[in-house]
Amino acid sequence: MRWSRMMTMLDVHAEGEIGRVVTGGVPAIPGATMLDKLRHINEVDDWIRRFTVYEPRGTAHMTVNLLLPPARPEAAAGFLILQADRAHAMSGSNAMCVATALLETGMVAMQEPETRFALDTPAGLVGVTASCRDGRCERVTLDMVPSYAHELDVTLDVDGIGAVRLDIAFGGVFYALVDARAAGLAITRDNARALVEAASRIKRAVNAQVRVAHPDLPGIDSVSYVMFCDRDRADRSILRGSTIVLPGRCDRSPCGTGTSARLAVLHARGEIAVGERLRSRSIIDSEFTALVAGETRVGGRPAVLPRISGRAWLFGVHQVGLDPTDPYPLGFTLSDMWGPDVAVTA
Repeated sequence: MRWSRMMTMLDVHAEGEIGRVVTGGVPAIPGATMLDKLRHINEVDDWIRRFTVYEPRGTAHMTVNLLLPPARPEAAAGFLILQADRAHAMSGSNAMCVATALLETGMVAMQEPETRFALDTPAGLVGVTASCRDGRCERVTLDMVPSYAHELDVTLDVDGIGAVRLDIAFGGVFYALVDARAAGLAITRDNARALVEAASRIKRAVNAQVRVAHPDLPGIDSVSYVMFCDRDRADRSILRGSTIVLPGRCDRSPCGTGTSARLAVLHARGEIAVGERLRSRSIIDSEFTALVAGETRVGGRPAVLPRISGRAWLFGVHQVGLDPTDPYPLGFTLSDMWGPDVAVTA
């Protein structure tokens, strides 16, 4: 092999959602904070995102997490989330993947029955409490960043659909939360394509018609995802949801940041109390547990402190490299897999 670049990755999934963790070969990313590093990738140079996420080294149905030294001394590690469209500030399922990878490879010393540490993310510090037994991380509980309802009951005109009512909330990134029943959509496996097609139209309308900006996180100023939501009518402790991730797929996990955004909205409406526990289920019926651990404020707005718990599994190790003669050093995308909302590149 004559590779001019090589990276080592761990394959991990959290309740079905793949979050590869790059553990070796990551170059220094400019920036004093994780938010600075995020903005560098999104605004200055995104070669590492394209190299790891795009074909032929990546695929449309995964996320890549860059493991980095923390910028905050109280954190054990930092990480950035790379997806088809851009780098994102936070993800609950990916934080579970990173925490599990750190513990099961010994990068963070495992203490049984419980290991506590923090992860440094562009959205802020995320506390980790890992339940560990016989050398394995069995469950990861995340103390998420403060989450808040940005705007409730927004009605937008969506091309091809018509009027859609939704809530805008921050759960680590900004979400447009849409009632699935009101939209005439069921959150079921056989309905995944219809959910994706509707969400793609809604997201275009949201980012054309709605302005968001986090008061404390410069550059976090757009809605990252549309999440379809439902609540079990027989058992109100069960939330069902499906976050639609570019290039056009359903998040396989119950989605930690999306669940955090939903908790903020439920609390703003007086529909959940501090300490109340809910079960958040995905389109494939995998499950996180969620509760409002406390209340706070963000930029003068009422906010909540979500606590999200789930499981992750390490299932593979592989390396990717770049031969100097490879004609696709930054990868490529095609519209058959990557859809119309990701720039087709060569």
